[in-house]
Amino acid sequence: MAKMVPVVLCGGSGTRLWPRSRKSFPKPFLPLIGDSTLFEATLARCSDSDGFLPPIVVTGESHLDHVDAQLGDRPGAQVIVEPMARNTAAAIAMAACRLDPETVMLVCPSDHHIADTAAFARSAARAASLAEEGWLVAFGITATAPETGFGYIKRGEPIGEGAYAVERFVEKPDLERARHFLSDGGYSWNGGLFAFRADRFMEELETHRPAIAAAARKAADMGREEGRRFHPDAEAFAAIESESVDYAVMENTDRAAVVPASMGWSDIGSWTSLRDAHVRDQDGNKAHGRAELVDCKNVYVDTDGPRVSVIGLDDVVVVVNGDEVLVTTANGAQKVGKLEGAAKQ
Repeated sequence: MAKMVPVVLCGGSGTRLWPRSRKSFPKPFLPLIGDSTLFEATLARCSDSDGFLPPIVVTGESHLDHVDAQLGDRPGAQVIVEPMARNTAAAIAMAACRLDPETVMLVCPSDHHIADTAAFARSAARAASLAEEGWLVAFGITATAPETGFGYIKRGEPIGEGAYAVERFVEKPDLERARHFLSDGGYSWNGGLFAFRADRFMEELETHRPAIAAAARKAADMGREEGRRFHPDAEAFAAIESESVDYAVMENTDRAAVVPASMGWSDIGSWTSLRDAHVRDQDGNKAHGRAELVDCKNVYVDTDGPRVSVIGLDDVVVVVNGDEVLVTTANGAQKVGKLEGAAKQ
């Protein structure tokens, strides 16, 4: 089996984890679980030299200092510096244009948590094998709850051990449909992890979104190298339509496959998902910093200084970061990114 090139996508503002995560210092670059940042953990689980080649990191100018500091001096690593955000189809296309055509790309968001790295490695190896055969592979995250915030993947016919053709991709459902998906057993969460050969991805992009493919190739051909950094041509890149890889390619190709993956995955998309990704006490509580919880259940506290005392509350998040304080219910945690402070910082 060919080795995979991790394509690590570092974008977004991370405002849903405000005030800890800011636009200037978003969540991929924070040590939210353990001592490593989410970005460092992503690199670490893709660093086995038996299965992986050096990574390509796709990011923007505003994140370059964080990327350089945490990427370190990994031999052979590349950094593609996007002139502006153009969503995941463009980011993946830029990486594909920088690789040998038959290279297997493993597309990884930089801000997700995966608890079981051994299970991840097994899923990645299976996905790479399918990618070599020309499939465009999505990781189907085992659904453990009727989540309405994720897209879903419906499994079709088996295509070998531990893999299926994709019957269809499903948009974020309402609660009733999410409960049906969970009880059906044939649906997985779409976690945004993909594997495919560079040439196959570009073939499908040219078929379904020819303008995006042409503009990406032009931006790559006219770009410039600066050490390990590659700067696509800004004018050509600006002409790329902003669209996700799901809409542009994965929902359109007739060669989509899914590898079911049960690996302790979380997108760390809110304070409650961060709470749930931690090992918690018998009452479901978790605290970081100087905190005392009495008669509480499912309470998460994160303070970088002041002592926080919480009594008799359920499903509440309390975050103290510098001079900012956030207090929200679990349901309200999804709206954190709408706060004025989060939007500005």
